[in-house]
Amino acid sequence: MDEVVDTLGKIEQNYKLFQQQQLTFIKALKLTRVEANDIVRPVSSINQVQCYKDHHCYNSTDRRILNMFISICNDLRHLCHKLDKVHPGDCVTNGLVEKCKQLLNDSNDFTALRATYPHGVVNYLSLEEAKNRYGGVVSLIPIVLDTMREWITYTKRNMLHDVSHAAATCKETPNSQTEPARHFASQTSISNKNAVQLQDTECSKCKYEDPRLKNKAPWRPPGKHP
Repeated sequence: MDEVVDTLGKIEQNYKLFQQQQLTFIKALKLTRVEANDIVRPVSSINQVQCYKDHHCYNSTDRRILNMFISICNDLRHLCHKLDKVHPGDCVTNGLVEKCKQLLNDSNDFTALRATYPHGVVNYLSLEEAKNRYGGVVSLIPIVLDTMREWITYTKRNMLHDVSHAAATCKETPNSQTEPARHFASQTSISNKNAVQLQDTECSKCKYEDPRLKNKAPWRPPGKHP
């Protein structure tokens, strides 16, 4: 879990640097879209951004910022696989991980995505750009980050609950074992008493049936006797 938190923190730091250069990112998309003769349809997938960078980008600054976007998406995708290994999860955590995987799929259409408050990435776009071109691509990373933070918060809370429950169970276990032990000790004591009584009875019986006892004269106090 600590490794997941650290990794997410590093990705968030990289995203902050990227976010500060959002205008550069939008400018790079505009230029490469013109080069690709693809200025009508919106930017709708990671594959589309990759294609712009690989085949229609002739400026080092544009290539760097487009590559930064793709790199952050790849880091988030790798982190999704770590989330699966850290904790088996339940329907909630599994659903959050699957949501991240779907959003980060190379061919997933994120056109309709819109990051809302507290994120202001869409507000830096014009109304037309936000609605028809770049609203989805600038919203992808912040939405995935929010989903991963939700996964971590939920998992930590449930892990803490499991630890507390286990500690309470350990405290109750000795008490549950004490009663059977006392009951066993009581049964042992009763059995020992019965055994002693049985031995006394058998000894008395042996004395009664011993033929030597029949021939022996009864005991008399010292003194003269007729």
